[in-house]
Amino acid sequence: MVYKYNPVGVCSMEITIEVEGNIIKSVKFLGGCSGNTQGVASLIAGMDIDEAINRLKGIDCAGRGTSCPDQLSKALEQIKKETA
Repeated sequence: MVYKYNPVGVCSMEITIEVEGNIIKSVKFLGGCSGNTQGVASLIAGMDIDEAINRLKGIDCAGRGTSCPDQLSKALEQIKKETA
């Protein structure tokens, strides 16, 4: 299943996440720091949703109180709620 999430408080404008069961198949960021978002997306491909949330939640970017990885964790939490 493919989900779209609109992040808040960061440079990226949209996160598209493909999930199969509880496994993240792919992630694409629209906007944001290209190298960083591509790196995060590559690292969590194939990872369990819960593991990704635990690793990404709370990461801060430049004192914003959030970051693209943190917003990705929020998107994954939303997916879990929707599929529960």
